[in-house]
Order: sequence, then structure tokens, then C-alpha cells
Amino acid sequence: MLNMNSESLLKRMFSDAKHYPYGFSRSGDFSIAESKALLQYGCLIAALVDGHLLPSNDEEIGFIESAFGRKKPETAPERAWLKYQSRINRPKYASIHGTTKALNESRLDDDLVNDKDDDVSIDVDE
Repeated sequence: MLNMNSESLLKRMFSDAKHYPYGFSRSGDFSIAESKALLQYGCLIAALVDGHLLPSNDEEIGFIESAFGRKKPETAPERAWLKYQSRINRPKYASIHGTTKALNESRLDDDLVNDKDDDVSIDVDE
């Protein structure tokens, strides 16, 4: 990014092929307006947040302040960026094959089923 300024970054379309390979609008995570805001302002906000570009106006300072949580997001690009960050940084869920905790719980259930101390004798009248 040799020639990086606000105008050139606003002309670039922002994309995230890793998390949104089919685009923001097709993901179902963002509204149409949020998708457009991310496409238009995403490169600029990413460069500001990463420190590759210094803010040159109040709008850009607002992007940085809201991205770092120092102020509440007020504009559509600020809200869309925070939503995007929350989506890509959400915790990963366990696989469908289970976890260690699930294995331990199932062993406890097996122990309860196979417990020989709970045998009850039943008298049957014939």
C-alpha cells in the first residue's frame, strides 16, 4: 500500500474472502445498507484501525474512536464495522462430534446404568 490516502481507500471495495467468501450481502449477517457501508468504508476504516493511515478529518477520528470503543457508533459505517468485528471475532463452537466434557458426562451416565449396587430384587407371585 504505497499510495494510501483517504480518497484512494474510499474507491476500493472492501472484502473479506476468509470470513465472507460470497460477500457481505449474501452472508445473511448484514442488511443491504450495512453491506454497502462495509464495501465503501471498510478499506478506510481497516487502514485507520491498523495504523497504516492517520486520520485527517473528524469523520475518520470518529471511525477510530468507535472502533476502539471510546465512543458509541453514530454513523452507519461505524455501526457496520463494529457488527463486522463482532461477527468475525465471535467464539467458535465445538464440533458436532462432541468435546471432552461431553465424553466425561457420557461416562458418568454409563456408570449409573451399570451400577451393580442398585440391584433391586422383585418378588413375583405365581
